[in-house]
Amino acid sequence: MNFALWFFRSKIQPIFFAAIFIVTLFFAPYTHAQESVFTLDPSKSTVEFTLGASLHTVHGTFKLKSGEIHFDPASEKVSGEIVFDATSGQSGSKGRDRKMHKDVLESAQYPEIGFRPDRVEGKVAASGTSSVQVHGMFRIHGAEHEITAPTDVTPQADHWNVSSHFSVPYAKWGMKNPSLLFLRVGNSVDITFHGTCGVLSNGSR
Repeated sequence: MNFALWFFRSKIQPIFFAAIFIVTLFFAPYTHAQESVFTLDPSKSTVEFTLGASLHTVHGTFKLKSGEIHFDPASEKVSGEIVFDATSGQSGSKGRDRKMHKDVLESAQYPEIGFRPDRVEGKVAASGTSSVQVHGMFRIHGAEHEITAPTDVTPQADHWNVSSHFSVPYAKWGMKNPSLLFLRVGNSVDITFHGTCGVLSNGSR
């Protein structure tokens, strides 16, 4: 056996395999990460909307119907759907709400508003609050539209807290602007969502 081969086997080889073992141990939680499934709790989730107007700002709410999210931390892909009850929208004025449901949302014909996420841009940390961008398709008034929603995610031991804020350009998307002669409203409405997701299954990170 020549000196170089002896030196590698006796000196370098043990160090080499030790390094591989340490690297494998360090990355094991990430390479074996599994998909997590979350279900939204309607009783702990809120959907608020804000619509600018010439005389005052209109505030209102919608109710969450259901939501199940599948998240793969390895690929950062997300799937599932969040569904809101379009017929539940209210702003504190019966007359204004009747006009919203009849002329704008046409909620009798389109009773649901939905969001189907497909990917997360940014890293979701195992603890603390992470600010990410959630891309997906937003369904309203019978049509789907591509959006990217800035979202804050805070993982907890048995649930995640999620907050998101985005704008819906309803007039651009084919819905009627309900402006009157002396009351002008904006062509887009701001949506703020706060949700609590229970963990159905959660792989190691």
